[in-house]
Amino acid sequence: MAKLKRINKFISDSGLCSRREADKLVEAGKVLINGDLAEVGSKVDVGDEVLVNGKLIEVKSERIYLAFNKPTGVTCTTDLRDPDNIIDYIGYNERIFPIGRLDKMSEGLIFLTNDGDIVNKILRAGNEHEKEYVVKIDRKITDEFIEKMSNGVKILGVTTKPCKVERKNNGNFRIVLTQGLNRQIRRMCEALGCKVLKLKRVRIMNVGLEGIKCGEWRYLTKDEMGEINLMIGNSSGTEEASVVEE
Repeated sequence: MAKLKRINKFISDSGLCSRREADKLVEAGKVLINGDLAEVGSKVDVGDEVLVNGKLIEVKSERIYLAFNKPTGVTCTTDLRDPDNIIDYIGYNERIFPIGRLDKMSEGLIFLTNDGDIVNKILRAGNEHEKEYVVKIDRKITDEFIEKMSNGVKILGVTTKPCKVERKNNGNFRIVLTQGLNRQIRRMCEALGCKVLKLKRVRIMNVGLEGIKCGEWRYLTKDEMGEINLMIGNSSGTEEASVVEE
């Protein structure tokens, strides 16, 4: 006997969006199961017809995982009304969506997938998966700056978690975060009296930018995905993944 699947998981498995976004579609009355309005928590059985905004949703078995070196000027949104959206820029021939975000003026590594299950497990701050950045600011980097960034800076009413910070040269530093607060690095720098001139994400977990030119992408390898799946094996999948991280 086939196992019933929650409607948000069914929709995310189709690659349309994350579970959180799927719940929003359900709440907005845009999802039908066999002609009836779905509710949050509704279950889907084999053979059920699911429509989202009038379009039939089908779950594909093949999972897609891309590593993309995002240039500045590209927006990490699936909204095709945005002329700079990441989906049109990449032009992949199947529906995918980004795992997390980098703001428009930031560049570097971002994952894209059609696997809604993996999104929150990678992004949820409580899971403490590392993201590494190289940052250029508008002033000389002092020992005091490194110490304060490392120990935590008060932004958005909270103090950021301790993190690894290393000076590269007078105006550049490397930082490894396990959080994804809104515009985190930029806000941390502003709180310490400086401005970010350039921000580049160079690593997510076990995957770096090596071999991926700016504006290009590649598939994540089986070995990389195997390691990622081990790292997220005990991760919470709580729906908490729509912050703009950096």
